[in-house]
Amino acid sequence: MRAAVTALELSHFRSHKRARLALDGRPVAIHGPNGAGKTNLIEAVSLLSPGRGMRRAGAEEIARRPERLGWKVLASVEAEGAPHEIETRAEAGQSRAVRIDDKTVPQVALARVLRVLWLVPSMDRLWIEAAEGRRRFLDRAVLSFEPGHAEAVLDYEKAMRERNRLLKDGVRDAHWYGALEGRMAEAGEAIGSARRAAIARLMAAQDETETAFPTADLALCYPDETPEEAEGLRAALAAMRSRDMAAGRTLIGPHRADLDALWRAKGVAARDASTGEQKALLISLILANARALAAMGGAPPVLLLDEVAAHLDTRRRAALYDEICALGLQAFMTGTEPGLFEALGDRAQRIEVTETAGVSQIRDET
Repeated sequence: MRAAVTALELSHFRSHKRARLALDGRPVAIHGPNGAGKTNLIEAVSLLSPGRGMRRAGAEEIARRPERLGWKVLASVEAEGAPHEIETRAEAGQSRAVRIDDKTVPQVALARVLRVLWLVPSMDRLWIEAAEGRRRFLDRAVLSFEPGHAEAVLDYEKAMRERNRLLKDGVRDAHWYGALEGRMAEAGEAIGSARRAAIARLMAAQDETETAFPTADLALCYPDETPEEAEGLRAALAAMRSRDMAAGRTLIGPHRADLDALWRAKGVAARDASTGEQKALLISLILANARALAAMGGAPPVLLLDEVAAHLDTRRRAALYDEICALGLQAFMTGTEPGLFEALGDRAQRIEVTETAGVSQIRDET
């Protein structure tokens, strides 16, 4: 199976007034000075998947300034042996809209076309900051295996928001709570099951291949006792109503889950490892995700690696490129210097990004 973006067009997207790229499926090495617009290019690719993209930006933040005319990303994609056209856009003052093959669809439909994974500098502190970031990282992996995970998460979060509104308003009607808690419990069971299955696949993929990157033992955990089966979660939510009302929010459930990681060879928790070791663990998991998909016979993910090469030594940088190419992945990688991608040789398509008077310019060096 092949998965690749074969053409990308941007209109008024951050620093890019107009941009067009023809892509051949090879890894894409994007270089240029800081602030030229390299990351903006790969952010556009991240919006070919559900959610707010790798920067978690609102639609209004993405529009190019000072025009603020709205923005558009148009992509030709090859996935699961079939071509698709994806368009995502936001008019001025409007929310983001998505079309696949000229049909308007909800964002969650993107997960069934293209799997997109990313590592960005803001994730360098993933293992030592709040659990929310680790949940998002895990859920993106889950989404690559189970596209329906997006719907389950949305169903759970919508019901939880409604329940939280009742809690804050001091409503005590058991029937209202019961209906919402039933929806949360059904979706919560699906979420927990999918997360544990994804963790098992990631660990198996790490064990099957020896690489230059460390192996991580992973575990899903909760700050409180949280049943994952639907009946148990429904009962626990009902029992917690008084406590939740005092807090004004729901205190148990899959939205409180965390991902623990242990560097197996050293027996060191990821949060206690050095910054370089933490990044190596993340890269290991991203590559394991791609191997696991290949083992399932599915299309590989598209990888977005922002400034990753600069933080790797020469050996690990070459190992990363070798595995990307061996797995047949299309990886969009950014760096300030073209020399960071020297080990790729002619295995990559090379793009230079520069900036003039606040407008990004693109040049294909291939």
